[in-house]
Amino acid sequence: MERSKVSDNPSSSVAAVSAGDPRAPQGGVSLVQGLDQPPLIQLTVDALLQAAVQREPEGTAAVFRESRQRLTWRQLSDQSDRLAAGLLSLGVSPGDRVGIWAPNRREWVLTQFATARIGAVLVNINPAYRLAELEYALNKVQVRVIVSAPRHKSSEYFGMLQALAPELMATEPNAPLAAARVPHLRAVVGMGSDLPTGMIGFDRLCVEAASAQLARLPALAAALNCDEAISIQFTSGTTGAPKGATLSHHNIVNNAVNVAQAMRLTREDCLCIPVPLYHCFGMVMGVLACTSVGATMVFPAEGFDPGATLSALHEERCTAVHGVPTMFIAMLEHPRFAEFDLSRMRTGIMAGAPCPIETMRQVVARMHMREVTIAYGMTETSPVSFQSAVDDSLEHRVGTVGRVQPHLTVKIVDKDGRTVQVGQAGELCTRGYSVMKGYWSDDERTRDAVRDGWMHTGDLATLDAQGFCNIVGRLKDMIIRGGENVYPREVEEFLFRHPKVSAVQVFGVPDPKYGEEICAWIVLKAGETCGADDIREFCRNQISHYKVPNHIRFVNELPMTVTGKVQKFVMREAMCEELGIPP
Repeated sequence: MERSKVSDNPSSSVAAVSAGDPRAPQGGVSLVQGLDQPPLIQLTVDALLQAAVQREPEGTAAVFRESRQRLTWRQLSDQSDRLAAGLLSLGVSPGDRVGIWAPNRREWVLTQFATARIGAVLVNINPAYRLAELEYALNKVQVRVIVSAPRHKSSEYFGMLQALAPELMATEPNAPLAAARVPHLRAVVGMGSDLPTGMIGFDRLCVEAASAQLARLPALAAALNCDEAISIQFTSGTTGAPKGATLSHHNIVNNAVNVAQAMRLTREDCLCIPVPLYHCFGMVMGVLACTSVGATMVFPAEGFDPGATLSALHEERCTAVHGVPTMFIAMLEHPRFAEFDLSRMRTGIMAGAPCPIETMRQVVARMHMREVTIAYGMTETSPVSFQSAVDDSLEHRVGTVGRVQPHLTVKIVDKDGRTVQVGQAGELCTRGYSVMKGYWSDDERTRDAVRDGWMHTGDLATLDAQGFCNIVGRLKDMIIRGGENVYPREVEEFLFRHPKVSAVQVFGVPDPKYGEEICAWIVLKAGETCGADDIREFCRNQISHYKVPNHIRFVNELPMTVTGKVQKFVMREAMCEELGIPP
């Protein structure tokens, strides 16, 4: 089925969705189906890379600006092969878990493709993890080899690995590690030249790859099954121990293909990737989406920096960029923004958190991203379930997360599991090729999340009559004040209109009278001053009285994860402590 073109006129957008389009709810209930085109492909991650090499071997595949390294598709494949052979020499076999603990570096991308080449399962370890979290992750999935950067920001990775496995210091060269606290770990591969005793140098491992191991690669790659697990990604673990969402080649390759199609990404495009590789946003929507069409990927820095990202967009003549809303806000507010030529920009994805409408308008107008898309999903769905089209009206691109992706089915259900009427809020559930294989070694939590094939996302959403989806919040974040349901995003969108507000988050705190009261944390624009009474006056007669925040705090920054997602639970705990109430 071919996608209908939608103009910037919202009424035209409505008319363009035919009654027979499965992306429009049928019978007045909130259930939609994606298109059946393009067909799902049966390719492994390695096969996707080899196809890119065949298309344009000398085309630029990746640019790592901080280390000043540039790789063609042939070089990316060759270097990944040498790393794959090195991993085989360490005893890694298909199905073994290999951890990667690093910011956005060349070694990260090489490890992604090297593990896929031999069928090892890549375990993405959050760059922000500390010792206890690292120990849990390594043991939970029984990581055999970990590839690590020396450090990132305030985290000393090598130091933490030495503390976790002090036996490294006594490990003989070429001998397997035997560590009491991480008994399954057999080797630590370190990036850089100044390595502690017991660690194996990344570059040395690649250079010394034996010809016998290299000769094994074609047969190993040919034996791979695209339905096998290839990636384990740990959730943030804000409500208990982190869960290892396990994804297959089939999951992430097809999601990358569909994401690229929605953006109309081609081999002529140059995509800037400031989002972290350890998350699906970087490794699937970025690396694999580019690989699927042969587009160039640009990594502006090891971690997000607005100036470095703007410089990359300008100097590499990028046509697209990915980011969460806070990243786009930081770029738009950069004091040197006007100095950068962004005239070649066309598209990209804004995802990971609700996008303030005014931010989206500025991205289109000032960053020239007239075809920017909004995407929604979660790690457990590989990740994208909904994405706007480049020719959807601006109103639909700023007010919704688009329509359901191909080959997926989505429904909105109430607390009893019944599909709700169109326009009614409920929990969003996804079914189809993108749903994870499960949480690694955690059947109970897998059964709780995936029921009868449906991934229960925990997100509150609505579907309109044309199938456009609006995420209104998290089930756990919805505020019930005096019997009234308050969706934080609605209040956030309103407060963001205030001319002095740069960022805002709204959440609930316990209250003896109303059950919950509304709290807002606000970051002001540089040089601005504002008081709580000013905010309340701004709300007066504009939004319902029960939606007006009772507690207002002005902060310099919001607590966030490495991927730029705001941590409301941290704010809630801080406010409860300040107010002297139990959380």
